[in-house]
Amino acid sequence: MIGSLHIKNVGIIDEININLNEGFNVFTGETGAGKTLIIDSLQILAGGRFSKEIIRNGEKSSFIEMLIYLNEEEYIISREVNQTGRNICKINGRLVTVNELKNFMKKVIDIHGQQDNQTILEPSSHIKFLDGFIGSKIEELNKEYLEKYNRYVIINDELKKNYGDDKEKQRKLDLLEYQRNEIKEANLCKGEEEELEEKLKKILNSEKIQKNLEESHYKIYEVILSELNSIVKMMEKISDYDSNYEKTQEQLQSTYYELEEAERDLYNYKENVYFDEEERINIEARIDLIQNLKRKYGNNVEEILEYEKDVEEQIKMIENLSTYIEELKEERKEIEKEMTDLSEKMHSVREKYSQIMSEQINNELKDLEMISAKFSVKINIRNEFNTKGKDDVEFLIQTNVGEESKPLIKIASGGEMSRIMLGIKKVLADVDQVPILIFDEIDTGISGIAAKKVGIKMKEISKKHQVICVTHLAQIAAKGDYNYFIKKEIKDNKTKTKIELLDEDGVLKELARIATGEINDISIKHAKELRKEKVA
Repeated sequence: MIGSLHIKNVGIIDEININLNEGFNVFTGETGAGKTLIIDSLQILAGGRFSKEIIRNGEKSSFIEMLIYLNEEEYIISREVNQTGRNICKINGRLVTVNELKNFMKKVIDIHGQQDNQTILEPSSHIKFLDGFIGSKIEELNKEYLEKYNRYVIINDELKKNYGDDKEKQRKLDLLEYQRNEIKEANLCKGEEEELEEKLKKILNSEKIQKNLEESHYKIYEVILSELNSIVKMMEKISDYDSNYEKTQEQLQSTYYELEEAERDLYNYKENVYFDEEERINIEARIDLIQNLKRKYGNNVEEILEYEKDVEEQIKMIENLSTYIEELKEERKEIEKEMTDLSEKMHSVREKYSQIMSEQINNELKDLEMISAKFSVKINIRNEFNTKGKDDVEFLIQTNVGEESKPLIKIASGGEMSRIMLGIKKVLADVDQVPILIFDEIDTGISGIAAKKVGIKMKEISKKHQVICVTHLAQIAAKGDYNYFIKKEIKDNKTKTKIELLDEDGVLKELARIATGEINDISIKHAKELRKEKVA
């Protein structure tokens, strides 16, 4: 929903801030006060076109900004336009193009009467609305179909892979075989590189290792063990006199045995230290070989071996390409049969429910005083598969008896289109995911009972969407959850727009004004009667 709207230097609007609410928001007010400018500002913010004439007289630019809430997240959307035609569009402070802004906002807001910003006018979205109306009866079919379609796409992509003509194929095969043989001949083992580097480090430091091992062995054998043995014997002589002496003597004895074992290890180490020049050369050559393979095929031995497996698979595939292709074609043929069967089932379901949906929408249009209008759903079967089967769905409307049905997008009258949209939105309220709906003066040409029903329908839609409506009819305004009065005032020889959120007393006075043109006891009484029916 829109939380707040800030408009600066648009037409006669100097600068206004509007805090909006969930539910049904109604704008009324004086003719020429700026109601349409507010809708125009929303259209511009939704990525629509603008004319330089909309910039307030004497100013260099217009600025529009709003705070919206989507899925418990906040978004700040802004657009600045100036006399040179330059645009600055931002989403949460990030600069975006007008197209990016438009693509984002078309999922957020529908402005009825401004045809370039209504997702329901786009034929590509009609199948989504129809399937949403149908619900679970087509969801399972589409889910099963989509699993097969995804495999179908993978098979087609695989078949499109081209290794070229025979010469190109042989060249590719020769390269793969060379890579495979180079890795295979290296006879690599996991962990080999680390072992080689450890061996090489020992060989290169053999002199240092030998010297330190000999000195360590000498000091333990000739000095430490000899002295420690003497100490153990001295402690044995007094161990009978105190249990603590005995305990210490045992600890020293244990230490002596451990040092004896360490002395034997040091002896073996120093006896086995050697320097073999030929082994060093072989190890360095082996490490160089591994480094060379790493530069070509992977960051370590494990990755090189994985690359070898991949090369083997590619070689097998090329060598058996004809067989592989035939297998894929057979699989695709079988999947096409299954997809065709599911597509036909989905088509049958769509045909059935398109009639039900059309009937419900046509009933809504009758309520909206469009007796001659007839909504219908056209379903064509395409030759190729897509994510929804083979159906191509488009919504059509016949506005007058004897006329042909036309696509929604070709309906010219803004007021007529808005009422058609209202009827459709009423039926598809649970399906339509666009959270904000704006109706600009959809009361053109209606009055009385029809106007009351328009108000009721917008009120019902506002239970699932934020609805913003500009109206001149008291029957519609009376249904508002929040009523805003828009007026103009002249200050310093300049006309400015002002907006006020009305309290209940203010709402009654405004209803009286737009219903009768006067505010008196009789018109207030009438306003109260209208207001009693606020809840549809």
